[in-house]
Amino acid sequence: MAARIALVVYPGFQVLDLAALTVFELANEARARPVYDLELVSHAGGMVRSSAGVDMQTRAIGRRRFDTLLVAGALAVPDAEPGLVEDLRRAAPRTRRIASICTGAFVLAQAGLLQDRRATTHWGLARELQRRHPAVRVEEDRIFVADDGVWTSAGMTACIDLALALLDADEGAQLARLVSRKMVVHYRRTGGQSQFSTLAELEPGSDRVRTALEFARENLREPLSVEQLAAHVHWSPRHFSRAFQAQTGLSPAKAVEKLRMEAARALIEDGERSIGKVALLTGFGDEERMRRAFLRTLGRPPQALLREARTRGVERTMAAAAP
Repeated sequence: MAARIALVVYPGFQVLDLAALTVFELANEARARPVYDLELVSHAGGMVRSSAGVDMQTRAIGRRRFDTLLVAGALAVPDAEPGLVEDLRRAAPRTRRIASICTGAFVLAQAGLLQDRRATTHWGLARELQRRHPAVRVEEDRIFVADDGVWTSAGMTACIDLALALLDADEGAQLARLVSRKMVVHYRRTGGQSQFSTLAELEPGSDRVRTALEFARENLREPLSVEQLAAHVHWSPRHFSRAFQAQTGLSPAKAVEKLRMEAARALIEDGERSIGKVALLTGFGDEERMRRAFLRTLGRPPQALLREARTRGVERTMAAAAP
C-alpha cells in the first residue's frame, strides 16, 4: 500500500514548496508500483491562495491518517490558523513522520511539536524562531534536521534536499540519487551543510571584529586564542570577547570552531580523503578532536561526509564514462 504524503498549505504559502512533492512523484515513476500517494491538504479544504497569487485545490486534513505530513513555508513568519494548529496536534500521534519546510517550522512550534527538539528554518528567521519559542533548540546553519520523527528544513530550494533525505530514509540512496539526477540537482546537500558561509552568517557590526574573523579564516592552523585575535585588532582580550559576543551572538571560540568546520567540510567535499590531513589543515590538530566537533555540531562524524563524497566521486566517474 502506498504511503500517504501530504503537503500542508495555508493562505500565503510559498508555491516553491510544491517541488518537494516532485521528489516523491519521480520516485513513483521509477518504481513498478506507486510508493507514495500524494495530496495537498489544508485546514478547511478547498482553494488556498499561495503568496504568488496561485490558487491550489486542497482537501481538508480532518481526522484522516497520513504517513508523512509536510508543512509548507511562507515568505514571512506564517500566521497559522488556530484550526490548522489543532489539526497538526491531533494528527501527530497517528502520523509516522511530520516535517516542515522553511518557516513552516513556526507552525510546528506553535503546535508544540518542536518542544525540546532540534530544528532549523530559513537562516533569515532562525533567531526569530528561537526568540518566539525558547524551548526549541534552533540550529540555524543546517540544511535540514531530523529529531525523532520530526524533520525541519531550511528555506526555498532546501525543500528538495529535505524530500530527498526522506526518500533516502524510506527507499534507500540508490533511488534518491536517481531522482536527484532527474531533477537536475546535486545529490544531495547533507543535513549538516551550512545554509551560507560562516562570515556571512555572523555579519559583525564593526570592522575590527570582521578583521578578526577574516584573520581567523586565513590562519586556521594557528591556535587562534582570544588573546591572539584581540592582539590582531589591537583590543584587550576582555573588550574583544564582549564586543565579539555582542555583535555575532557567539563566543570567539565557537566562531573559530564554525570556521574550522566549514573549511573541513569544504576539503572533504573537494576530494581530500585523509581525515587526519583535514584535521591538521583546519586547525583541529587531531582526528578525535575534529570528530567530537562534528558530532557536536552536525550529529555525525566526518567519516560519514567522506563516504558520501566518495560515492559522489564514483557517480561522476561513471557518468563521464557513459556513452
